[in-house]
Amino acid sequence: MPDDLIYMPATEALARFEAKSLSPVELLSAQIERAQAQSETLNAFTYTYFEEAMQAARESEARWAAGDPIGCLDGLTVAIKDESHIAGKPTSYGSLVMKDFVPDDTSANNERILREGAIVHARTATPEFSSAVVTWSRLWGVTRNPWNPEFTPGGSSGGAAAALAAGMTTLATGSDIGGSIRVAASCCGLVGFKPPYGRNPDDTPFNLDYYCHTGPLARSVQDAILLQNVMCGPDPRDIASLYPKLTLPTVYPDLTGWRIALSMDLGSFVISDQVRRNTLAAVDVFRSLGATVEEVDLGWGPEVQEACHTHLGHIFGGELTELLDEHADDLTSYVRDLAENAGKSSGRDLVRSMEIAGAAYKTLGPMLEDYDALICPTTGLPGVPADFDSTRDSLDVDGTPIGTTLEWVLTTPFNMLSRCPVISVPSGFGDNGVPTGIQIVAPTYRDAVAFQAALAYEDAVGGWFGAADTRPHL
Repeated sequence: MPDDLIYMPATEALARFEAKSLSPVELLSAQIERAQAQSETLNAFTYTYFEEAMQAARESEARWAAGDPIGCLDGLTVAIKDESHIAGKPTSYGSLVMKDFVPDDTSANNERILREGAIVHARTATPEFSSAVVTWSRLWGVTRNPWNPEFTPGGSSGGAAAALAAGMTTLATGSDIGGSIRVAASCCGLVGFKPPYGRNPDDTPFNLDYYCHTGPLARSVQDAILLQNVMCGPDPRDIASLYPKLTLPTVYPDLTGWRIALSMDLGSFVISDQVRRNTLAAVDVFRSLGATVEEVDLGWGPEVQEACHTHLGHIFGGELTELLDEHADDLTSYVRDLAENAGKSSGRDLVRSMEIAGAAYKTLGPMLEDYDALICPTTGLPGVPADFDSTRDSLDVDGTPIGTTLEWVLTTPFNMLSRCPVISVPSGFGDNGVPTGIQIVAPTYRDAVAFQAALAYEDAVGGWFGAADTRPHL
């Protein structure tokens, strides 16, 4: 298997397409070979379109040969999460209830990706209705982590992350309503960006939920910038989408003189020694780049986690309650649990969660006036078992019991404070071989700040996936 080819950055592949030293057909063929070899082990894809994709690759090859590519993604594979629409192609949401659903419209993000010449060769696995931070469903089975198949690739964008880490695709899309891009990125050693609310258009009704975001996953920061610049910008179908379009730079100043705040636990999360060790090592990299890093007290307590759970349960769970009467027997245990608990939530509970969000930002907002960015871990421990069931299994961090749904991920507070751009980048590995990550949180709507820090960090550590010993052993 030509690993150097399937792990080639998108930016390098485009340069080689232009130089005619690489064909989109050659790249796609190698990625399909890897996907077929690992399909049973990793289970990253739901629907595949390999024959159709190969024809698209031949057409892209001809355009590059003529020096006339149609867009900035021409010939690159982009795996699309199995929850957003492509007209005429099934979208299952990972659910038996939706297994026969075929949309007649295409989501705005997918329209943009296709318009730029990308090749959609597969859809990526997600937990049912994207409602877990592990990836398994009754429809598609268990998706596994390429670094250690006994563990989850995270969720809900777990199929996307597994495919990228295994070299099955060049780029991938994700969605993030409670950490679904960042958790998967962290568990698979990737870059994952949660844009600020409204930056990228989304589908109704969740475009109106400020916890909800769509964004890119990639193996490098520059590749994430490439895809984010395609996905972002206003769309007339989404009233929340922001005008004007923001185009991120690809070159940034260094971090000399930066002041970075560090919170190891955001006030209430339990962090494993392995994650703590890796986070501190990442912090040392920022110090070596000329930044000052200081540990801070956000003044947050467990009420922040509780507020996030309340919001997600009320809004996200509430949307699922209508399925209980007719489809309860078809649902996963975690979706039934979410929907049943949503029925106990009141409007006052939702308002209370909003009050807590306001109080939390009263400390974070002024802090991000004094500091350029905030760093914290992405997850509290390096992964959970691939088939972990939050309704059945217990969870602990270094012997301390914690809750079983979102309590092991430090992502939800930044869905609550959703106008802050957040990027997750790798920080190291746990003893189980599963990667860990850090989140870089920027001030509201200052996306470039997050990418400036992430790119400097990536350059300092030498990047990821660049050599055989920095890739999963598949």
